[in-house]
Amino acid sequence: MAKKATRVSYGEALAELIVEDDRIFVLDADLSKSTNTHKAQQEKPERHFNLGIAEANMMGVAAGIATGGNIVYASSFAMFAAGRAFEQVRNSICYPNLNVKICATHAGITLGEDGASHQSVEDIALMRAIPNMHVVQPADDIETKQVIKAIANIDGPFYVRLGRSGVGAVHDENYVFELGKGNIVSPGKDIAIIATGVMVEQALKAKELLKEDGFDITVVNMATIKPIDKDLIIELSKTHKGIISAEEHNIFGGLGSAVAEVLSQNNPTRLRIVGIMDTFGESGTPDALLAKYGLSAPTLVEHVREFSKELD
Repeated sequence: MAKKATRVSYGEALAELIVEDDRIFVLDADLSKSTNTHKAQQEKPERHFNLGIAEANMMGVAAGIATGGNIVYASSFAMFAAGRAFEQVRNSICYPNLNVKICATHAGITLGEDGASHQSVEDIALMRAIPNMHVVQPADDIETKQVIKAIANIDGPFYVRLGRSGVGAVHDENYVFELGKGNIVSPGKDIAIIATGVMVEQALKAKELLKEDGFDITVVNMATIKPIDKDLIIELSKTHKGIISAEEHNIFGGLGSAVAEVLSQNNPTRLRIVGIMDTFGESGTPDALLAKYGLSAPTLVEHVREFSKELD
């Protein structure tokens, strides 16, 4: 199956949703073709508003519309949705616990050539720390479409992290998204890799490469980062000799930190956190950047090999 960016899947799902539900309003910050909300605009132009390059104002407007019993999907690049508009997200949306779904695209270093100024590698940490906020990062087309429709029927604010570059399918048509539940996409027994977003595909590729060395690893898609699936993490810690977390985000404050919090409080287990090593990105192609910053499948293979030796 051809690769497909989750931002494209978002746009397709939103275009269907805005037709199905009169409560849906869509806001964008002058990036509707990049975020793909223009597809919803084509269906229902009277419920799509371009607020211009004024992300903080957009979040305030989203909060206002939501107070009328509506459901608002607000989109921009992750760097600006989570970073530039942080105060409004915190005080205007999360504090009153409003039905605003922030669907932020172009997250992480796979944004590519736009470079460090646009590559948000700290947005999960920012959003995860705000009370009432849910944080979700789908891994592929099927999951993204399910997430976008599911959150319309779950009260409260959401931060959905979406990507610019194409990703392969990791789920089949039988997959059903459930908030707060991780999904074992490929079972194994040695080491468990808990991945999110684009890293799920990389982890599955790493598993295939590791079979040559006799490793049988488990690959988990942890789409919901908050609330995280504590029960699954604890179960994995009891059935595997070690856990590796993998994310296209800073090693501080993201998926790895969330997993560490669960393990340290419930069943202390050896954990290796794989992510961006507290540095900014740079301009380049998505694949080149994943390789340079240690997030490609071959690098995950090396992590498993090294970690396994440490655990023996």
